[in-house]
Amino acid sequence: MELFERLLKGDLRAAGRLMSRAEAGAVEVRPTLGKIYKAAGKGHIVGLTGVPGSGKSTLVSKLVEAIREDGRKVGVIAIDPSSPFSGGSILGDRIRMSNLAMDDGVYIRSMATRGSTGGLARSALAAVDILDAAGFDIIIIETVGVGQDEVEIARASHSVLVVSAPGLGDDVQAIKAGILEIADIHVVSKCDRADANRTITDLKTMLAMGITVSMKNMNDKPLWQVPVVGTSSETGEGIRSLLETIDRHRDVHRSSALGPQRLRRIAEYRTFKTAEDLLRGRFFASTSERVAAMVERISRRELDPFTASDELMSNVAL
Repeated sequence: MELFERLLKGDLRAAGRLMSRAEAGAVEVRPTLGKIYKAAGKGHIVGLTGVPGSGKSTLVSKLVEAIREDGRKVGVIAIDPSSPFSGGSILGDRIRMSNLAMDDGVYIRSMATRGSTGGLARSALAAVDILDAAGFDIIIIETVGVGQDEVEIARASHSVLVVSAPGLGDDVQAIKAGILEIADIHVVSKCDRADANRTITDLKTMLAMGITVSMKNMNDKPLWQVPVVGTSSETGEGIRSLLETIDRHRDVHRSSALGPQRLRRIAEYRTFKTAEDLLRGRFFASTSERVAAMVERISRRELDPFTASDELMSNVAL
């Protein structure tokens, strides 16, 4: 609770300690995280995802610089993949953004997925709440990088940016149905390259075909038309335009039916995700000894995994 009081005054050391405890899954921090959640809600959460190699980290760095030029405080939660063998993570995104480390109006936190699927770390949204309560105006979540269905970021942020880049080998990789539909803003990075126009044209064509479903008001008019913004981190082209587009989407989010619908979706996602984590912890804690014996039998094919799972579930008090 002492950390909570310090956090509300903008103490970033307190923010860091609270994030570390949230990442560790400490039970004693849950009541404080609950109070932080209720104190948050003022910041705008921007989710940024895209295929690996599309230049997400560099784009985030340039976007943060533009936000700071406006005098706004910005936090970055950068998600990095964990090794399936050692559990470790390089956390390279923080290294790439080291030029921003001395700015008091910028807070960067790298997080490892630690086995969590969907492109987010389990404690990422708790970290977002912490930065929100500390007074940050915009919090950017940079995901691991999507395949074709890792789209949890769409259920965890107010504005979703999907980053594509020319020359990645598959012209439609970034515009397959699931990825196309989650974007509030499509960003084509590296637009200083000659082949960038083709990617921009492909995206605009797909959007014009009506593959995405925009939320509409009572007059059946779209509240938000998904734009395609070309950017270049090398030259700075399009970065300011992208920030203006994010601000426009924030204004629509806050002033129309789009906002309450998105907030309910985020609340539903967080409720089920938190319950899932709690259930997983209780399940493994109460079944670890029995599972070891069952695994031996299953490996010898004396027992099938379906029967074993039913038996485990029937004897677990959740």
